[in-house]
Formats: sequence, C-alpha cells, structure tokens
Amino acid sequence: MAENNECTHDCSTCSADCSSRRPEFDPQNPQSDIRHVIGVISGKGGVGKSIVASMLAVALQRRDNRVAVMDADITGPSIPKAFGAKGRIMSDGNDMIPLETKTGIKLISLNPLLEEEDAPVVWRGPVINGTVRQFWSGVAWGDIDYMIIDCPPGTGDVPLTVFQSIKLDGLIVVTTPQDLVSMIVGKAINMAAMMNIPVIGLVENMSYAVCPDCGREIKVFGESKAEEVCGQYGIKLLGRIPMDPKLSSLVDHGIIELMDNDYLEKTADEVEAVCGKN
Repeated sequence: MAENNECTHDCSTCSADCSSRRPEFDPQNPQSDIRHVIGVISGKGGVGKSIVASMLAVALQRRDNRVAVMDADITGPSIPKAFGAKGRIMSDGNDMIPLETKTGIKLISLNPLLEEEDAPVVWRGPVINGTVRQFWSGVAWGDIDYMIIDCPPGTGDVPLTVFQSIKLDGLIVVTTPQDLVSMIVGKAINMAAMMNIPVIGLVENMSYAVCPDCGREIKVFGESKAEEVCGQYGIKLLGRIPMDPKLSSLVDHGIIELMDNDYLEKTADEVEAVCGKN
C-alpha cells in the first residue's frame, strides 16, 4: 500500500500499512536463538510486577522449557534477589554471558554489573535505553524457548524502548485491587494497543489474604476490579495472587524456584497457547 500523504502520526486510529507501522527490531545476538518473548508490565510501581515475572519464568521452566529473564527495570532491579543469583556478569570477549539460576533459568540484570549491589543508578534516559538494548543484542543467551522481560512500571522511555526494539509475542499486565491502580492499567493497555502488541491477559496481585484460623479470604484492598477491567478492555483474567507470606519469604531468601503454588498455571497455559500459534 502506498504511504498515506495525510498521515496524522497517530497509528492507533489508522489502518494504513505504511512503513512507520513496520518497525525494524534489533537483531538477536549471533549466539542467541530466542523463540518467544513475553513482556510483564504495569501502569505504576509497587504492584508486584517483578514477582509475577519471576513466578511465570519458574512455571514455564517447570514445563521443560528453556527460560530466560531480562530485568529491564534498570533503576530498580530485583530479579537477581528473587532468584538468589550471585556473581558478576562475565564476558567471552565479545558478548556478555548471563547468570544461571539453580534450576537453569538464565538471567541478566544491572545489579550483577555494579561494584556495589546498593549503588544508585543515576543515569539519564538514553544511557538506560542503550543498556536495555545491550541486554538483548549484546548477551549470548543461547537456545531459549521463552524470554520474560520485566519492564519498569509506567509508559515512559524504557517500556517504549523495549516495545520498539524487541519483537514481543505478547504482554502480561499486573495490577492490584485498588481503584486507582485499576484505572492506571488502562494506560498500559492502551500503550500496548498503540504499539500493536497483543495483551495476553491480566494478573491481579495482592488480591486477598487468607485467615490462618478459618481460611476465609480477606479483601485487604477491597473488592477486586479485575473482571470489570478485563471486560472493559476485552482481555482475559489470567490469575489472582494472594498476599502469601510463604511466597514473600521465598523471594526474600532468593529461592523463588522452590514455590509450591499454582497461582500462575493459567497464565503459563495462556502464554504457551498464544505462542504456539506463532
């Protein structure tokens, strides 16, 4: 189709097949063969996006998939902590070599590249964006069935860099029951639509707490809005994660791979179903 001479530069309302709608993604590293890439996003911080990314990686790896996690939250990296990943990122002379967890999940994050784990990352946007792109094309990932990208919260520079630089199979949106967070979810979903990236579904974190005495579910943050939000945007509700002290302890001790829950089994099912169609 010919280019539209009356282009408004708003791709979300245009069906023209012009060159601006066909982004040239960054190439994979020559030592990488990554079949599917799933982004985990949220409209704001503090909703448990990183724990969802970690749990999804574990769930997929337990299904005999080769899994990797890219921690794209450069200024607030937490993936190495969840997996108890130790050591520094090494190089083979040309490319970075990802760390490998106890069960074989490969990962990369900024923390293992810093001299001190608690050193602040006071970088401007272009440097952060360049680092994310380097995590994709400058790392020898090897053979990977599923890469999970833990994106920083919001709809700013870094998520935009991920969406434009890396070909994603789909996105998982993370939220919590509060009205405010549910409203902000719409921003993330609308951004995905503008970038022509499918939203696989929504995961609600901190949905409820379970009374240790009677087993009753306590809605700490009020009634869930997840089904309402999913209906509004035409996406699937993939799971609800309770406020589980055991799960929090696993993350704190860096042993998320020992989780014994099925909170994200439906999410893993849907990811495999969506990617299996491609």
